[in-house]
Amino acid sequence: MNTSTHPLITFIGGGNMASAIIGGLVRQGHPTSALQVVEPWDEQRAKLAQQFPGMTVLAAASGELKPSDLVVWAVKPQTFKDAAATARAHVEGALHLSVAAGITSDSIAAWLGTERIVRAMPNTPALVGLGMTGLMARPAVTADDKVLVERVVRTTGELVWVNVETDLDAVTALSGSGPAYVFYFLEAMRDAGARMGLAPDVAYQLAVGTFVGAATLAQRSEDPPQVLRERVTSKGGTTYAAITSMEASDMKALFEKALVAAQTRAAELGAEFGK
Repeated sequence: MNTSTHPLITFIGGGNMASAIIGGLVRQGHPTSALQVVEPWDEQRAKLAQQFPGMTVLAAASGELKPSDLVVWAVKPQTFKDAAATARAHVEGALHLSVAAGITSDSIAAWLGTERIVRAMPNTPALVGLGMTGLMARPAVTADDKVLVERVVRTTGELVWVNVETDLDAVTALSGSGPAYVFYFLEAMRDAGARMGLAPDVAYQLAVGTFVGAATLAQRSEDPPQVLRERVTSKGGTTYAAITSMEASDMKALFEKALVAAQTRAAELGAEFGK
């Protein structure tokens, strides 16, 4: 590892997730001179160079890349294999962290010729420093390697480690795709509020504030969600009417079915693009 206090970190792909991590690192004092990005799109490359002065920004992996302590693979699943073939010779000896959905560490190890691989499943609230990331390390990853990965990932929010790689498909379904479920419910609450006579912006403000408040209460409380729900649900009251309607529609089962669909698709992505 780099003997300085700031390891040299290379990002293959410079999109939203890479930008979120880079921004978090810079806010925590990581110098842009110890960061480099490979981003093929001209517009995004120019944006990164403007946003993070002093960072090396390249159109393609080449001999211009300085030896890396950590390589973060922030590429789409369908482009990972080609990106790995291009970059492999320029990132030897590094620890590798993949945030590509579905692509297994077996595939990544075969493409890069290394066993020092950590897979991560982040989510989009990382863009505001409130992300939740699931992590899985191959056996060759050392304790020091994990410390470095955690240092990088914590710039975007919280993290959890799982021991079995297939668990990352469940993480993908739960938290990776999870923000979309919240946005879906926010849409529904806004639209319902508007149909009940509220101005749409007022309904949306009420919905967002309710999600933020309820999530914060759940985070700070030692009580399970059932208890928190029951405290709001007086028998015969308004909340009871709503919950009873949801249960009559078997909403929990429908929601679980949706999450299983996401889990299945995560596994399919690995099979489809990991060959």
